[in-house]
Amino acid sequence: MRDAGYGVIVGFQMEEKIEQAYLYDFYGELLNEHQRRIYEDFVFNDLSLGEIADEEGISRQGVHDMVKRCTKTLEGYEEKLHLIAKFMSAKRSVEQIHALTKQFHESHDEAVIVEIEQISNQILEEL
Repeated sequence: MRDAGYGVIVGFQMEEKIEQAYLYDFYGELLNEHQRRIYEDFVFNDLSLGEIADEEGISRQGVHDMVKRCTKTLEGYEEKLHLIAKFMSAKRSVEQIHALTKQFHESHDEAVIVEIEQISNQILEEL
């Protein structure tokens, strides 16, 4: 297993599909139409390599290579831009703020507001 650097651990098929989905959601528009179609069929439409190969008129190996190349390309974008990492960090911070807001409503402790402000400032600095 490896840590992709943005909270998604690759190793099991489901986690790999989730990683591929995040990569595509953030960077998929940077692929050409042919690459997007094959990647979407494999990742989102859950078609087999053989089904995609038949549909595209290429070999199973060609589809496999295309998916691997696309994944490597998308991972390269994330390594350079870190958009998924920033998104995941902001998401965790917002979840913390949400929990702290609930805590404040129950306790009315002003220290919670200070903590919310600190997390909010951290989000703004990271963006």
